[in-house]
Amino acid sequence: MDTMGKLLIIFTFSLCLYLLVALLYVFYRYWWIPYRIQLIMNSQGIRGPPYKFIHGNNKETAAMRREAFSKPMALTHAIFPRVMPHVYSWINKYGKSYLSWNGFRPQLVITDPEIVKEVLRNSEKAFPKGKPTNFFEKILGEGLVTTESEKWARQRKLANYAFHGESLKNMIPAVVVSVETMLEKWKGREGKEMEVFQEFKLLTSEVISRTAFSSSYLEGEKIFEMLTKLSLIASRNVFKTRLPIISRFWKSSDEIESDKLAKMIHDSVMKIVEKREEKVNNKLSIQDLVDECKTFYFAGQETTNSLLARRILLLAVHTDWQEKARREVIEIIGKGNPNSEGIAKLKTIPMIINETLRLYPPATGTMRKVEREVRLGKLVLPTDLELNIRIMALHHDPDLWGDDVHLFKPERFAEGISKATNYNAAAFFPFGLGPRSCVGMSFAITETKIALSMILQRYTFTLSPAYVHSPLPLITLKPQHGIQLLFHSLHDDA
Repeated sequence: MDTMGKLLIIFTFSLCLYLLVALLYVFYRYWWIPYRIQLIMNSQGIRGPPYKFIHGNNKETAAMRREAFSKPMALTHAIFPRVMPHVYSWINKYGKSYLSWNGFRPQLVITDPEIVKEVLRNSEKAFPKGKPTNFFEKILGEGLVTTESEKWARQRKLANYAFHGESLKNMIPAVVVSVETMLEKWKGREGKEMEVFQEFKLLTSEVISRTAFSSSYLEGEKIFEMLTKLSLIASRNVFKTRLPIISRFWKSSDEIESDKLAKMIHDSVMKIVEKREEKVNNKLSIQDLVDECKTFYFAGQETTNSLLARRILLLAVHTDWQEKARREVIEIIGKGNPNSEGIAKLKTIPMIINETLRLYPPATGTMRKVEREVRLGKLVLPTDLELNIRIMALHHDPDLWGDDVHLFKPERFAEGISKATNYNAAAFFPFGLGPRSCVGMSFAITETKIALSMILQRYTFTLSPAYVHSPLPLITLKPQHGIQLLFHSLHDDA
């Protein structure tokens, strides 16, 4: 046999061996492991929608979401069935904890408050944050939201300093200036319809630019636009299944686009970092700084925008609470700009903020991963199981909040969060729970209090007839068709 024939045999054998190994891998990863985990969980009384080869429950989930999002809902705060129709349906069918499948990835969906507390407060670090998907990693990099262990502890310590105490107090003037700039643009638009979600998007972008980077929205405008595009790509790929083997060699159009955006975001953030390098804390590497900047730009803007827009929407609907809040602002702050002392004395506005966070939490859930076989309550969890904690399900649970769970009743929080939740920490945690709770929570709430106070000093506002109630989960909870309001000046010279 000549050399060419021998090479052909070797090539054919190698190809067959590769295909055999690939086939065994697919069988093991996409059939045997799901079958084994399903068996383990079923034997402990945990059931759920059955696993479908490769796709898991993604096709069912996508179909339910498409149907729910295709039509608007009545102006009610019972948004759980629309925002998370699959979770709502399967909780009712399988119970408060059930097993579901995002592709081949097993997820124990948890809406039992006692189990949630055990997971999020775990001191043995048995439930770390899992590695984010390819798209989400491009948004946040290895910033504070996604890191673990010593690196997280170091970054968290620096962030705690930046967003608490005197540092937070020093940010207030920058927030006030940003709100004044927005309100100046509103002059002459009284009685005309305004889309406030977009208005507050610009405001919160300006605030995070001023406070975190000593710049303006214009300098970070391209970064915000690219992060928005990237978040849309990430959202529409949450329940798309990547095909085994093939996905390693072929990229979808979304993956190609997200790679380009990630590179452009990195380069843009680098320019801002380099401009301020002499002021930068040298405890972080340049790449760490880039990742933290991406986290601040995205999380700082997204969360507060959602928080503020929903607050204004609810006060436009519930005008009695709008009046109560306005009277408190005039009584405590007067007609001048808010300061730290005045903000700290507000009582009604924090009640409104908490009730809105309960009904419309910016993040609808949080994820953890089982690193090793571990006991959780009465369950023994296998390695590589993901824990999918649904914040919205807990916030809308009548067993925790009563039969009026879907009503806007800020008075629930009149005596504080602990009393409102009957001292059950897992009944209300819009910013997370335990050591991984959101470090920017105080900043977001302070910014919201300032903006809301300054708007209430100047305007009354009502819902526009054009508003369509359609909350949509796109990483954070957003209004699908915007929030249209009508503003009326309280001052003749406005």
